[in-house]
Amino acid sequence: MANLELLKKTATQIRRDIVRMVHACQSGHPGGSLGCTDFFVALYFHAMKHNTAFTMEGRNEDLFFLSNGHISPVFYATLARAGYFDLKELATFRKIDSRLQGHPTTHEDLPGVRVASGSLGQGLSVALGAAQAKKLNGDGHLVYVLMGDGEQQEGQIWEAAMYAAHNQIDNVIATIDYNGQQIDGSLKDVLDLKDLKAKWQSFGWRVIESQGNKMEEVVATLEKAKNLTGQGVPILNLMRTEMGFGVDYMMGSHKWHGVAPNDDELKRALAQLEETLGDY
Repeated sequence: MANLELLKKTATQIRRDIVRMVHACQSGHPGGSLGCTDFFVALYFHAMKHNTAFTMEGRNEDLFFLSNGHISPVFYATLARAGYFDLKELATFRKIDSRLQGHPTTHEDLPGVRVASGSLGQGLSVALGAAQAKKLNGDGHLVYVLMGDGEQQEGQIWEAAMYAAHNQIDNVIATIDYNGQQIDGSLKDVLDLKDLKAKWQSFGWRVIESQGNKMEEVVATLEKAKNLTGQGVPILNLMRTEMGFGVDYMMGSHKWHGVAPNDDELKRALAQLEETLGDY
């Protein structure tokens, strides 16, 4: 059973990590990172069976792939808090010679990162390949992947969606961060996705709709998704979040997709996010 209070405290602390990391280098993407924090915490501290003794192959454990790699702050902070590398390394985010680059890479040998990401549209394809490899190897563990909603405007996503359903890849759980915002504005203004649920269903996926900023629901949704695997159909979690969640002046605005807070804005953010587990 999930310790919901501990998960919530962890999420709050990671949100502190995010705003401090982005502020320190005056670069990065806080909005989507804050919106997806509850998902990352529920995944790494509850749902996923993973091993901090990291290997690229990831045999006999669940795997996670971040497709929308610009939200690297939440990914790095989660990995550090989960024990993949020292928390102090978060202070090097986006700095010269740091392993914590703006978008995750593999040539830096950062534990927890199995694919370079940030070129949008590619993560689902990678996850499906990993899921098929697990089947071929007799490995019964699951593969998770997170995509952005603006990323659904990429054609490769839909090629991969067709492939997964056709090949009955039923050991993958894909999630879309559905916050309705992208770098240039709202989804509806840039390129409207219309009925995203119906689209994925028409491509042969089983779709779960969820609220991504309520820890109880995030945990319950991941458990539900896990229970639906192995039935010949790929699973999609259509997760509605609010960009910038947890920091009032960032919430709901595309303006905080890729902008760092200044000194005063950092103070305002930290005043709203209680230090629960100790800052790095």
